[in-house]
Amino acid sequence: MSGPLKGLKILDFTTLLPGPYATMTLADLGADVLRIVSGSRPDLASFLPPFLPGTGLSCAIAYLGRGKRCMALNLKDHRAGEIVRKLIAEYDIVIEQFRPGVMAKLGLDYESLKITNPALIYCSLTGYGQNGPLKNRAGHDINYLARAGVASCSGRKAAGPCLSGIQIADVASGSNHSVIGILASVIHRQATGEGQHVDVSMTDGALAFNALFAAASLVDGTENCCEEGVLNGGSLYDFYETKDGKYLSFGGLEPQFFAAFCEKIGMPDLIPGGVILADLAVVKDRIRRKIRTNTRDEWASLFTGIDACVEPVLTLGEALGDEHIRARGMVVEVDLPGGGKVKQPGHPIRYSATPPAYGRAGVGSGVHTREVLLDLGYSGNEIDEFEKTGLFG
Repeated sequence: MSGPLKGLKILDFTTLLPGPYATMTLADLGADVLRIVSGSRPDLASFLPPFLPGTGLSCAIAYLGRGKRCMALNLKDHRAGEIVRKLIAEYDIVIEQFRPGVMAKLGLDYESLKITNPALIYCSLTGYGQNGPLKNRAGHDINYLARAGVASCSGRKAAGPCLSGIQIADVASGSNHSVIGILASVIHRQATGEGQHVDVSMTDGALAFNALFAAASLVDGTENCCEEGVLNGGSLYDFYETKDGKYLSFGGLEPQFFAAFCEKIGMPDLIPGGVILADLAVVKDRIRRKIRTNTRDEWASLFTGIDACVEPVLTLGEALGDEHIRARGMVVEVDLPGGGKVKQPGHPIRYSATPPAYGRAGVGSGVHTREVLLDLGYSGNEIDEFEKTGLFG
């Protein structure tokens, strides 16, 4: 692998989405990532349909495992600990996604492993963090958004909080903050030679996404309630249903964009009132009725070339096929391990000097176990014995 992170070697003890997405991002940028999985308790993502034709490999694993090798180990076996200690002589960045205390029981926590390698960077990614009364509590994306005050201001007053179409806390908070924490630690280590433990909580990250609203609330107690803020329904900034049951988005907060919007929909009389106004319900109802007179694509065509912050609400399939998305290189083809190619979402950042280098699509559980052990100096006979005695289960 080439790329700006070439030379970083990461041992990945994560499953499902948050951790694997983080390490895929690092692998796209050149890091050498080795996944450690259980042969008897496979990653649940491996059961998610659809599957690549003729392979039995989940598209989720093919995507999230991109550019990584995969080794199977039964971490409850003491021999696994010995192997991990050998690995971290080279793989000096670890990311794990177990509940607090699990890795300590296995003797694979930061305090234990840093004895072997003091320069170790060790990232623990969890829902609620390594301390606090909720640290051992089970949770998923919806729970972290609920606890972080995000869900309470998202949705409609009449219907309550709304479900998100993507995993905001898992990916935006968990995955991306893990990448940030790991790379910040790498810079620190380059300057000092010191490793450290990075504690990433998906709830903490979601709380921080409240940004300006949280800063204001800490000063005067202001709550960001649904349909009361400028950006969550308390203004004309909103989604509007079209004639064909699809939707149009309008985000023109600035006067010039709002004026262009009003002119184009034939309501110039609304311009003096602005986006935030006292008779919001009345005006919004007028706009809703007007937007329902044309289809989504008719409105999109009318606003082509008009700076009004108006865009059609696309389905995922439409977005993936969108001309702009394709021009930005957000759909890529990567090699499959057994030959052929598969289309996948690309890395979302453009670099002038260090573009991402996509490795092969992800592989099934434990494909590289023998290869890794041979590299560590184990003999073929030893590896065969490990397999017979359940080390990979």
